[in-house]
Amino acid sequence: MRVINFVIAFFAIGSIFGCSSSADKELKSGTWRATLSRDNQELPLLLEISQNPDKKSYTVFSVNGEERLQLDSAYFENDSLHIPMQLFDSEIVAALKNDKLSGSYNRLQEGSVIASLPFQAVFGENYRFFKEGVAKGDKNVNGKWLTVFLNPATGDSTVSVGNFIQKGNQVQGSFLTPTGDYRFLNGNINGDSLFLSTFDGSNAMLFKAVIQPDGTLKGEQWSGVKGYKTWTAKLNPDAKLPDATKLTFLKPGFDKVNLSFPDSDGKTVSLSDPQYKDKVVIIQILGSWCPNCMDETNFLAPWYDKNKDRGVEIIGLAFERSDKPEVSNPKIKKMINRFGMNYPVLLAGTNSDEATAKALPMLNKVMSYPTTIFIDKKGKVREIHTGFSGPGTGEYYDQFVEEFNGLVSKMIAEK
Repeated sequence: MRVINFVIAFFAIGSIFGCSSSADKELKSGTWRATLSRDNQELPLLLEISQNPDKKSYTVFSVNGEERLQLDSAYFENDSLHIPMQLFDSEIVAALKNDKLSGSYNRLQEGSVIASLPFQAVFGENYRFFKEGVAKGDKNVNGKWLTVFLNPATGDSTVSVGNFIQKGNQVQGSFLTPTGDYRFLNGNINGDSLFLSTFDGSNAMLFKAVIQPDGTLKGEQWSGVKGYKTWTAKLNPDAKLPDATKLTFLKPGFDKVNLSFPDSDGKTVSLSDPQYKDKVVIIQILGSWCPNCMDETNFLAPWYDKNKDRGVEIIGLAFERSDKPEVSNPKIKKMINRFGMNYPVLLAGTNSDEATAKALPMLNKVMSYPTTIFIDKKGKVREIHTGFSGPGTGEYYDQFVEEFNGLVSKMIAEK
C-alpha cells in the first residue's frame, strides 16, 4: 500500500544490547494481551513471547487471528523490555512488574522518538476485545461490504471492499482498497456493534462500527499515532474495486521498462544483463517499510525458488525513506534475509512521487506499494498490477495467485 499518513513503522532484526537484569528472569513465556491507547480508545493486540535458549533474548509474535507474525528478538536493558523494530523505525519499551508491562510504543526518526502511544500488557490473557462469554448478540456481518472511508481533516474519501467471515461472535477479514489491503483484522460482534483491530508493527489499527436499523454500518477508524477516518458500509455481494491492472500503465510511446540500479552490495543490475535475456521478468516495486510488500514477498520469494528454472526472473525495486545506501541498504538486507529473497533487490530511490517518476519515467505513476510489472521474453510489458491482496483478504488472495500463475505460465510457454 502507498505510504499512508496513518501508517506507523514497525519490526526488524534487532541486536541484543546492554546488560541483562533480574527482571528478564521474571518475564513469563506465553500470551500477553496488550493495548495501545489514544483519544480515549484502546487498540487491543495479542503478543506471544518466549525466552530464547541464550536466556537473554526473547522471541515475540504478534497474533492476528490465524497469523503469527514474528517481530524478532526482544531484550532487557535498564530493567525494561525492549522490542526493537528497526526496519520500520519503531520500538516498544516497557517496564515489567507483577506480570504486567507498562511503557510506550515509540516511532523513531534517526534514533530519536518523534511520537509515542502508551503501551500496557498483561500476562495470561488471550482475548482481543471481550473475555469469553461477554460478547453477545445475534447480528451478523458475514459477506462483502461496499465501504467508503472519509478523512474528515482533508475531505478525501476512498472506496473499499470489506470482506468478513463471522463464526459466532468472532469476526475476521480485511478491507481492500485500490492500492492494497488492511491485512489481518480480527474482532467481535457485541450487541449492535462491530469491533476489529490489527497490529503488525507498521499497521496499528482499530475499527469500530454500529450496525444501523437498515443493516448498514457506520463507524470510525483509528490508525497509528494520529490517523483518523470515519466509514460507512453496505452489504453488497457484488462489491468490487477498479481493475488493478488498469491503474498503473505505460505512457504513450513506451512498451518497455528500462532500469539500472545498485543492489544492496553496490553491484549494478540492469534489465539488459545476460541473465535476463529471453526470460520472463517480474519487477516488484516495493519498500522495506511496506506491510503489503511483506505479504507479496511472502508469496514471491518461495514462488521464485520453485519456478526459477522455468525461465523466469524477479527483480525487486526498493523505494526507501532514504536514498542514502548507508541508511537503506542495511534495511534492504534485513528484508532479504527475513523473507529468503533469492533475487536481487535494488535501491531505486526514495518513496516520493518525484523519485519514482525519475526512476521509472515510462510509467504514468507509481500509486501503490507494491506494484508488479510483468515483462515477456521479448522485453515488452504485458501487465502492471497495482497493489496486492494479501492472505488476510481470503478469496481475493486466492484469485490473485491463480491469475498470477496463469499469466506467468502463458508467457513462459510463448516462443
